[in-house]
Amino acid sequence: MTPTPFPRIVATDLDGTLLTSDGTVSPRTRQALRAARAAGAEIVFVTARAPRGVREIAARTGVDGTAICSNGAIVYDVATDEITHSSPLTPSAAREVAETLAQVLPGVGLAIETGRNVLAESAYTRRIEADMAFYREVASVFDAGQPIVKLLAMSAAHTADDMYAAVADAIGDLAEVTYSGVEGLLEISAAGVTKAATLDRICQERGIDAGEVVAFGDMPNDLAVLMYAGAGYAMANAHPLVLAAARHRTLSNDEDGVAAALEALFPLSLGRGIPRR
Repeated sequence: MTPTPFPRIVATDLDGTLLTSDGTVSPRTRQALRAARAAGAEIVFVTARAPRGVREIAARTGVDGTAICSNGAIVYDVATDEITHSSPLTPSAAREVAETLAQVLPGVGLAIETGRNVLAESAYTRRIEADMAFYREVASVFDAGQPIVKLLAMSAAHTADDMYAAVADAIGDLAEVTYSGVEGLLEISAAGVTKAATLDRICQERGIDAGEVVAFGDMPNDLAVLMYAGAGYAMANAHPLVLAAARHRTLSNDEDGVAAALEALFPLSLGRGIPRR
């Protein structure tokens, strides 16, 4: 699979990748995204965030097309604020996963993303200040009858790496287990639902080959996308697993790494790109 000179899709993660550590989008990055769009590329955000966490960023970057949210479980139309496709866990699979988590990680706290809101049990104590209006406390995430777009498992006593090592084999093919940078937090999707699988479906709909995709990411939940794309770039600040697996590297998120790579790939660049390697 050989990447084309000018990729047709730029698939980028947000946190730790496109965004700086303080959550902003640099002017250089905005310019590089505009250059890519002017060259004919579609910008697709591919993120663990729910749609509510994407729309403002899209406005700041001038991106108004399709976003892949919730680790691939949701396809979101930014311009219309519409969820156009959703792949939730079945209630039975989610319950089985929860039982496994409770056995392997006693005291684990559970929450679910419904696509628009978060339902959280008392043991799930993580809160995002900007998201507080979307949280709802529940005795059990399984009693609300809401779609389980993503099951969240939190443990203050473990790192995400340790949690993943403890539960991945136990859960097996029942669901997809990954994590995206928050310590002590696992993110669980329906079997077969990943960022890469959803990106592939979008590419097929558009008649785009994987070799015509350039992708950027920093965490284990980005690995499948980086391996799928014709050119997959790990950020310099990426998780060691990502740095070891990715075929290409760029600068860190705080050094405008996405912009630096795009400037080297597209003709309307600012001329400050880094060579592909």
